[in-house]
Amino acid sequence: MRIGVLNDRAVLVHADHALDVAEASAGRFGPSITGILHDWEPFAAWAAGADASAGSVFDPHALQNPVPEPRQVFAVGLNYAAHAAESKYAVPDFPPTFTKFRTSLAGPRGTVELPGPTVDWEVELVAVIGKYAHKVSEADGWEYVSTLTAGQDISERDTQFDAKPPQFSLGKSYPGFAPLGPVLVTPDEFADRDDIELGCTVNGEQMQKSRTSAMLFSVPQLVSYLSGITPLLPGDIIFTGTPEGVGLGRTPARYLNDGDVLRSSIAGIGELEQTFVAPSGE
Repeated sequence: MRIGVLNDRAVLVHADHALDVAEASAGRFGPSITGILHDWEPFAAWAAGADASAGSVFDPHALQNPVPEPRQVFAVGLNYAAHAAESKYAVPDFPPTFTKFRTSLAGPRGTVELPGPTVDWEVELVAVIGKYAHKVSEADGWEYVSTLTAGQDISERDTQFDAKPPQFSLGKSYPGFAPLGPVLVTPDEFADRDDIELGCTVNGEQMQKSRTSAMLFSVPQLVSYLSGITPLLPGDIIFTGTPEGVGLGRTPARYLNDGDVLRSSIAGIGELEQTFVAPSGE
């Protein structure tokens, strides 16, 4: 199942067709995507019998942020060994976790203002929680994930690291620094939900390319670890970490500049596209 948001309304997506959920369910679900994510299991049961191909043809560039109002946003650092190495950190014993504030969330396509000279890219698989999860076992972790989507953990490195101690959440929460989309995809759509290709390019040049099977802590491990500390709520999102190839890890370091186009993709989900611009007035 593939779910998107068009004109602030939840839709089921099939190829180039989109079925309005509220209309098709006679008002039982939607039009808000947030309500659907908070009522996931009944919605998923209904959607399994809906024919998304009967919807209207739509412009995929019009898709909006598919998770605009999560109650909690978790982000995991150093979840790929090669990224830990390029960042000059040891491989962690547990998932280092921070948050990205909700005002940084954005849709799959858009313009991002550069707040400083060291803005970096981090493509990530994002897991969306489907039901209340507290003290979940690793073996049951996938049962609590409703969908997956693509995300970018864009980071302003000076803001992140110049403070002592480092300010991860602040450096990663400028407006537009958490684009998501273009759609939500249920895990059963993937041949192997634990082995999904992801990558990104800057101006057409490949910067990152890896597979989620290289993660140190898998999606179910993250669900288990986080839910063992704090309950996870329906609609919450988890940025699961980025592979190697970020700008900070290069010699010399490379960062995004005015006019750069960042394209991020996850196989089976789709592509994000962000264009970076200098601050207004400069």
